[in-house]
Amino acid sequence: MLSWYYLKGIIMLAGIYLLPVLGLSLLTGFTGLFSFGHAGFMAIGGYTTAFMMMKLEVPFIPAILIGGLFAAFFSFIIGKLTLKLKGDYFCIATLGFGEAIRLLLDNIQYFGGARGWPGLPLKTTLITVIIIDIIAVILLRNIIRSRHGRNMIAVREEELASSIIGIDTFKYKMISLVISAFYAGVGGGLLGTYLGFLQPKIFSLTRSTELTIIVIFGGLGSLTGSVVGTILLIALPEILRSFANWRLVVYGVIVVFIMIARPEGLMGGKELSFEFLRNLFRKRVKEAKVEGGK
Repeated sequence: MLSWYYLKGIIMLAGIYLLPVLGLSLLTGFTGLFSFGHAGFMAIGGYTTAFMMMKLEVPFIPAILIGGLFAAFFSFIIGKLTLKLKGDYFCIATLGFGEAIRLLLDNIQYFGGARGWPGLPLKTTLITVIIIDIIAVILLRNIIRSRHGRNMIAVREEELASSIIGIDTFKYKMISLVISAFYAGVGGGLLGTYLGFLQPKIFSLTRSTELTIIVIFGGLGSLTGSVVGTILLIALPEILRSFANWRLVVYGVIVVFIMIARPEGLMGGKELSFEFLRNLFRKRVKEAKVEGGK
């Protein structure tokens, strides 16, 4: 029987990682730009939050917002340099950025270097994570449903056609990248003040890859898919802990199987809403009537 303390820890980790996943969902799922450097933005947000709280005694909420803003600022600089790259080149550039941030933090002794930065205040609570997640989902949903969100989707579907009809594709790529990095930075700040410890290897390439896998697993172009995918893939390794050393192998097999069986992801670009559930119910009732008529 799992204790509530253990379950709460899993829920909090899922809620924390949901923020960078939501940001990456906007960038990858709705704008069509793949990034393998979001762990770098999490690191910037986490270390900035820790610096603000430990060195400057800034309160918790302003500190994590400043961490998100610093991550967004760095993403703006990276975007200026890389967003004109086509295809896989942008993805490779973000990968290099993420690894560069990790290596820099490895060698900056002021922040603890490779040994990490211990003794951070434990400010992140379950209520805080839930409230921030709800606000983040609502804001992102409104952005996607706005004119700006529709322009981002147009860039994803056909960039050349979007530019021909007057959409500033570079501008909307930049907006998507900055918002995405802000979400990742806030997530990094929450992670540091949950663990009470930061270390560069937490934000390795593996972390960036996991975030991308979650977005694809849940379904590109679906916020609901991002939420469901985060909950499942963060909780799954803990559920499989009884397999000991084989748990990550089993985890990988399950993920690959679902990717093959459902390549469009769990939600397949759909959103879970009252209207969606009503239409699904009506469809099932209609199918049941047809079967009954036979």
